Amino acid sequence: MGRTVVVLGGGISGLAACYHLSRAPSLPKVILVEGTERLGGWIRSVRGPDGAIFELGPRGIRPAGALGARTLLMVSELGLDSEVLPVRGDHPAAQNRFLYVGGALYPLPTGLRGLLRPSPPFSKPLFWAGLRELTKPRGKEPDETVHSFTQRRLGPEVASLAMDSLCRGVFAGNSRELSIRSCFPSLFQAEQTHRSVLLGLLLGAGQSPQPDSALVRQARAEHWSQWSLRGGLEMLPQSLDAHLTSRGVSVLRGQPVCGLSLQADGRWKVSLGDSSLDADHVISAVPASVLSELLPAEAAPLADVLRTITAVSVAVVNLQYRGARLPVQGFGHLVPSSEDPGVLGIVYDSVAFPEQDGTPPGLRVTVMLGGSWLQTLEANGCALSQELFQQQAQEAAATQLGLKEPPSHCLVHLHKNCIPQYTLGHWQKLESAKQFLAAQKLPLTLAGASYEGVAVNDCIESGRQAAVSVLRTEPNS
Repeated sequence: MGRTVVVLGGGISGLAACYHLSRAPSLPKVILVEGTERLGGWIRSVRGPDGAIFELGPRGIRPAGALGARTLLMVSELGLDSEVLPVRGDHPAAQNRFLYVGGALYPLPTGLRGLLRPSPPFSKPLFWAGLRELTKPRGKEPDETVHSFTQRRLGPEVASLAMDSLCRGVFAGNSRELSIRSCFPSLFQAEQTHRSVLLGLLLGAGQSPQPDSALVRQARAEHWSQWSLRGGLEMLPQSLDAHLTSRGVSVLRGQPVCGLSLQADGRWKVSLGDSSLDADHVISAVPASVLSELLPAEAAPLADVLRTITAVSVAVVNLQYRGARLPVQGFGHLVPSSEDPGVLGIVYDSVAFPEQDGTPPGLRVTVMLGGSWLQTLEANGCALSQELFQQQAQEAAATQLGLKEPPSHCLVHLHKNCIPQYTLGHWQKLESAKQFLAAQKLPLTLAGASYEGVAVNDCIESGRQAAVSVLRTEPNS
């Protein structure tokens, strides 16, 4: 009788794990267990009354590198090529990103010319920061905060403006707490390997083999910066769901897992409240802190490590305006913590994907709220009302983009604990978890955003790697 693999969590990581398991030549019995009634996790697209698409979570996927190519290959295998909306390299959304500092929008410099010119809000051309970086010695610590690393190598302005904003935009986190080694591994490795971040990025880490398809070749030829799907990114998990069902994967919705226990024969018992499942192997694609509460007593050391991988909340406010125009054209802008503790940034959705604007077209922007402002509200037990978030978002859009008229449509969603925080020493937590799993020979594989990347491509890759490791331990493989 074949083995049974139970995958916990129907977000994109769990779906990707099931997808790669389902395509194996000797397919194990695969059961996906999702606690809610919908699949896709934080990827969620909503269609407005005029047909406009509003993304409540991620809104674009980067095609770059091996991971980006693998995701595009999966898109092709799912038959979604005709639904892809690319942002080509010559598009304003690919070329222009802004910082909001001192009450004004400033384009982030790009290319050699941009680095040589004075570029406010930075006091000197960034070329000088690069020159300084080339002369700095290699760091000696096994890890460092993003702020400390950037300040040491590129100076205080780049650290407090650019990298502070980037950490808020990607992780909704604090650059003085986040780990350079875990959040930006390419920067950390560049310094370790080449003694210089700039040299390391220029020379690259060596090309890893990339999957090939017509879509991958097109993305490379047209220098796509990102892409979405015509009906919103949620088309991806929806297509994965349909594919899994066609491949015989059992998908259980609305079934929160209550606990995991090891039986005498070494198999897992997955408790679902009224019922249970037996599994030869479990892939956990739920947040680390959630898994920590499900593990049995004999896995207490693992649970203790996973419990320390925390996450922060983000409020996403989608706004649509009739007859309005943006003061600049680009992907969007980020806001450093010194400028506004609550507004992380604003994405100009209509610039990147005008095809999703609806009929008649309306200007769509998304305001991301979080940071120390939201953490303080949560810690103090304040009422987190939709009205509060909408008011903050509309004020930000009015002040930072001049959108002073009331929006014609507004959606507010608070995503609790949605972005894991890779704080200083995160790599040691991962090492501890791996060592415990190996030493105890536990038939458990970890996947998802809690570990090695929060972007959609990272999550899909973590699911793929989890499936590969499970298939590698197949008795007949």
